Amino acid sequence: MQLDVVIFGGGAAGLWILDRLARQGHSVVLLEAGELGAGQTIASQGIIHGGLKYALQGLMNRSAASISEMPLVWRASLLGQRSPCLTNTRLRSGACYLWRTENWSSRLGMLGARLALQVQPEALSADETPDVLRHGTSTVFRLGEQVICPKSFVNDLYEQHSERILKIDAAHGLAFEIDSPGETRAIRLQSPDGSRELVLKPRHVVLAAGRGNRELRGMLGLSRETMQTRPLKMVVARGSLPELHGHCIDGAKTRVTITSDCSESADGRTVWQIGGQLAEDGVAYDDETQLTRAIAEIRDVLPGLDLTGVEWSCYRVDRAEKATTDGQRPEGIQTLCAGNVTTAWPTKLALAPVLADEVASRIGDPRETASWNGTEIADWPRPEVSRFPWELPEARWFGTDELDSTPSVTRRAA
Repeated sequence: MQLDVVIFGGGAAGLWILDRLARQGHSVVLLEAGELGAGQTIASQGIIHGGLKYALQGLMNRSAASISEMPLVWRASLLGQRSPCLTNTRLRSGACYLWRTENWSSRLGMLGARLALQVQPEALSADETPDVLRHGTSTVFRLGEQVICPKSFVNDLYEQHSERILKIDAAHGLAFEIDSPGETRAIRLQSPDGSRELVLKPRHVVLAAGRGNRELRGMLGLSRETMQTRPLKMVVARGSLPELHGHCIDGAKTRVTITSDCSESADGRTVWQIGGQLAEDGVAYDDETQLTRAIAEIRDVLPGLDLTGVEWSCYRVDRAEKATTDGQRPEGIQTLCAGNVTTAWPTKLALAPVLADEVASRIGDPRETASWNGTEIADWPRPEVSRFPWELPEARWFGTDELDSTPSVTRRAA
């Protein structure tokens, strides 16, 4: 099957690139070895960041410049005013709240956050402040960073392009024919049930598989060491919790970031995802210690919140990126080109549109004779959309009372 482009990876990056190239007229398919969105996309909090974290740290670099426009770009897609049309993506919230701990460095941090942002924080009156944030002493701000449901976003793009998205068996049903490192002549696939084979002959290959890029690069004769991972240990709480989307700021750090959802597995209860510095530091701790830390943080940043009956869990997610010399987050999107292979990392969910623009510019226009015909792959298996981490059967839950009785000993992970 002759193609312009084959994309590996069905997360936010791969799906946005697929939409962009398909609308440009490319004959393009996307290959997914697991479930669509599994990993970074489905585990994300769905916040379309506009540069808050960079402004807090006083960084006016390429990261801040590239991400500052993203809330406006995504809003246009969510409203159906630009491609991709995301009118079927569920919007959890049109904005986030900001509040701060009451100390001098925190006040300086909020001042810094008001500089250099396209979407500026707006101070709220007492009447406008949500009940859950009225027990603190600091001013509460509203920031126009949308919060989307990642599962809904993935499903939205899947339904638009399902005829181009294929399920593959990466362990036993994938082989590359290469002429030299990164110069791909053909991709041989065997269907997951072993019933048929398919040979794809693309002009370009795009690796947008997050952590999976490492193994794919190795199979293509390229270095695996060009990628790094930075882990997080996110916390999940479920129970009779208020809906809340926002950041608690302390100096130049986002102490906690909370987003809310409600899934079928929660039986109508509100689910909080809790990230920020808590999740950054949490990889050093075992699960119960991390959850005990989370309860202490929530009580400190949201005084007066009743945690009776709330259950707690946590999950680890690895952020996959192009390697940097100091192991820190790269500035903006990252791409590497070798032969006819482009390896791509968006760095953040919000930057998927920027990455798609970059990849599309590198690939160029479709062949004049190219036209899409999916007849040959019409009956090929399709992947499912991933579940949220807290919906997985391996998720372990602890009650607030159970964790409160845990001895307050700092227990490091083995």
